[in-house]
Amino acid sequence: MISTIDRKRIYIFVGIAYAISIALAVVLFLTNAATPLVTGWLGVLMFAPTVANLYTRAITREGLSNTLLRPNLRRGWPFYLAALFLPALAILVGGAIYYLLFPSRFDPSMTYAREELGMTAVGGATDPWPFIIIQTAYAIARSLLDIPGPFGEEFGWRAYLQQKLMPLGPRKAVLLVGAIWAVWHWPAIFFLGFNYGFSYWGAPVVGPLLFVWCLLPQSTFLGWLTLRSGSVWPAAIAHGVNNAVNVLMVWFFRGPMDPLLDPLIGPSMVGIIGSLGYVVLALPIFFIPGALAPTAGPRPVEPNN
Repeated sequence: MISTIDRKRIYIFVGIAYAISIALAVVLFLTNAATPLVTGWLGVLMFAPTVANLYTRAITREGLSNTLLRPNLRRGWPFYLAALFLPALAILVGGAIYYLLFPSRFDPSMTYAREELGMTAVGGATDPWPFIIIQTAYAIARSLLDIPGPFGEEFGWRAYLQQKLMPLGPRKAVLLVGAIWAVWHWPAIFFLGFNYGFSYWGAPVVGPLLFVWCLLPQSTFLGWLTLRSGSVWPAAIAHGVNNAVNVLMVWFFRGPMDPLLDPLIGPSMVGIIGSLGYVVLALPIFFIPGALAPTAGPRPVEPNN
């Protein structure tokens, strides 16, 4: 492990990733871009951390060592299974906690999803459990096809920045990556209403701060996958599954949604209650001794400045 924090490369990496995020959000805001265009460009934004990784390596002449691109399937297959199923479980648990606390909000017929959200895939379902199982399986399978976007983020955050922060210790590293990752989303939250809209309580401050809280446990989980597998691919898969499954529990929401409070509370994992599934998942990883210890392997060579 590199003995000291490589501040120069960390600052360059974060600066490039943040500059792309800020520039894109401001341009889309000033041009008053339509929602489909915003959605498309936010997909492009997911590659900013990869761009930051590659440019930082080029600018500082670091080369392409320790990219974590090797799949390590023989040794790391349990973490691939964890990547496929645990994010979906965390999101379902977080949504279940929300509906247990607010049972009047649960609508097994998914009327709000069909009529207000235009979720044609819901069809005429009235029994939630077969629907949850089928849609979760479908989302997991679809996430494997949509992996380029999540990989675009993870190749920066987990495969590069997390490695650079490991001299702080793995616990501090995964939390700091989570905070930096969350703040990287702030321009989209401030200017484009990403995840929370513009009308929530405490706007525009509470949404960005809450998003930091929501990404800390997820970063712990993704960091664990990367450290234990020795590869970026499980984190990319888990990130994709998260994005694909996240909307599922919202489909059971009994609308209409209150824009003042509902986006901040749940049942999505970006709400304070909806995020509790990831908290349950991350706590053992964070506190069990050795859970975040890097997998055994060759020691990285400290690059020349």
